[in-house]
Amino acid sequence: MNKTKIAVLVCAVAVLAVPFLFLVGRSRAANSQTEIAQPGVNPLVAGPGQVEPVSENIMIGSELSGKLKSVNVEEGDRIHRGEVLAVLQNDDYRAQVNSAAAQVQQKEAALRKVLNGARSQERAQALSSVHEAKAVMNNAESELLRRQKLFGAGVISREELETYQRESDVDKARYQEALQNYLLIDDHAREEDVSAAQADVQEARAQLQDARAMYEKTIIRSPLDGTVLRKHHRNGESVSNSSTVPDPILTIGDTKTLRVRMDVDETDVNRVHLGQQGYVTADAYPNQKFWGRVVRVGNQLGPKNVRTDEPAERVDTKILETLIELNSGTKLPIGLRVDAYVIGDARSGMPR
Repeated sequence: MNKTKIAVLVCAVAVLAVPFLFLVGRSRAANSQTEIAQPGVNPLVAGPGQVEPVSENIMIGSELSGKLKSVNVEEGDRIHRGEVLAVLQNDDYRAQVNSAAAQVQQKEAALRKVLNGARSQERAQALSSVHEAKAVMNNAESELLRRQKLFGAGVISREELETYQRESDVDKARYQEALQNYLLIDDHAREEDVSAAQADVQEARAQLQDARAMYEKTIIRSPLDGTVLRKHHRNGESVSNSSTVPDPILTIGDTKTLRVRMDVDETDVNRVHLGQQGYVTADAYPNQKFWGRVVRVGNQLGPKNVRTDEPAERVDTKILETLIELNSGTKLPIGLRVDAYVIGDARSGMPR
């Protein structure tokens, strides 16, 4: 009897449980379908992509060829705008700066001399020479007058008179020479002399600026706040400034915000617009989506940027570069290859 009651009870519970489980299953299915069908969840465009800093990868090199005196940072270091990242051997450039600075001082002193004229001692000496020459001249004139009277009285010969005449003329010439020398020393500088001295100063200053600019090129500074992504050279190694073969010392980037450079197939270019939402996935982060939005759509089709390394991959496909800026705080390795997806329809993706 007890066994019969228990069996009846079990059957009743089973009968009641079936509708309940059916309702729960329908509810879960409905919820699942709602999640899949929610606007902006179904991928509209998919393509391969690669993670990069918001500044892109910036390769820092040297404008001059030479040997590295020091490389002051390591990979992963945080750096700041203007920070010295590396220094070339630059003793010769520093010497050129010092030599040019000395030339500036010399030319400036010459200009001051032209502008200020002679010193007071030189003026006094020149004036004293004028007074001395004048006294000699006056004495010679007095002596000549006396000799002329003696010649008129028949006391001296004409030859003696002419000798005193010549001496008087010489003393007058010496006086005029001393006077002109004093006027030259005491006068202001000529305009052409000032201009020439000023031009010498400007040339010397330009040479100093050039020497400083060359010296500054031996000091490699950071152009932005960011992170050292790659260190290509170390202390003592030589670097080149060749324009044909890049020779970077460091690769840096601003990693506070990350972007994904996505390859959009040419058949899908009409589906991608600014402001659309998107996300990326990576094999290294299973079951994770990293969200962002489209911030740039290219204007020209080009060859693929991201290769999957699969043998069957087509390399002649034309793509349109699209940038997806990931949400703030997203942490992914730079250069990581990902699968990128743009969601939403074209209208909902357009910025308002």
